[in-house]
Amino acid sequence: MDDDGRMLADVVPYLVCPVCGADLELADRGLLCPSGHTFDIARQGYANLLPGNARPGTADTPEMVRARDQFLRAGYFQEPADRLALSVSRAGAAFVVDAGAGTGYYLGRILDRSPGAVGLALDISKHAARRAAKAHPRAGAVVADLWRPLPLRDGVADTVVNVFAPRNAAEFHRVLRDDGLLFVMTPSPRHLRTLVEPLGLLSIDRHKIERMDAALAGYFKFDSRQEIETEVVLTHDEVATLVGMGPSAHHVPADRLRKRLQRLPDPLSAPLSFVLSSYRRLE
Repeated sequence: MDDDGRMLADVVPYLVCPVCGADLELADRGLLCPSGHTFDIARQGYANLLPGNARPGTADTPEMVRARDQFLRAGYFQEPADRLALSVSRAGAAFVVDAGAGTGYYLGRILDRSPGAVGLALDISKHAARRAAKAHPRAGAVVADLWRPLPLRDGVADTVVNVFAPRNAAEFHRVLRDDGLLFVMTPSPRHLRTLVEPLGLLSIDRHKIERMDAALAGYFKFDSRQEIETEVVLTHDEVATLVGMGPSAHHVPADRLRKRLQRLPDPLSAPLSFVLSSYRRLE
């Protein structure tokens, strides 16, 4: 088996064909189902399991993925990543699905702290999947749309992790085992609050957590919640990178952001604020 196949080998037993739902197996540099549907494994090690009619219009662009990778590697989100990894390790998961994994940064931290676990990174962006495929030796990466049926067998995941990504409650419920856990990381309304107005960034709805709980109800019951607060000092370049990796990148053009930053001190401090929630699967 070549290096590309080896990156996915640990997670292939959990995957199904996105066309017919049959089990997949590794073939020559690809994945194959009994009905003959085939899916290539890219040379970077990820597989694209989007159905042919899928349109990844909301996928992160190469620029957004590059900005996210640069900012996360700098360690500014290390505390929320470590808190998430600790919570998952305490749950004793053997197979972790990161739904909306981005570059695989959080999944890599999780697998570092859970030596016996295997992880699967799901993201609709092939640019993110390229990086996620190399995030950890025990991680595989697949391009998939979280709003469609996930290319996973029923009840195979011990834990689903969802960090700043869309949440498909029905599919998360389906792929989790009976006593599985869902961990959701979201920004709180205090996140970057000193930058929202001067830079014209998107603000966080103060009822976001309540709406999330309501959207998951019927599939999950609330288990626990912790708040993670920290303060960082960032240069203008680092602020631009931070904005560029998130949804505000679609609303504030880079040149306009630079002009607004010129009115602020350099460097400047900003609050980082997150909410880590866990939910248990309802039977």
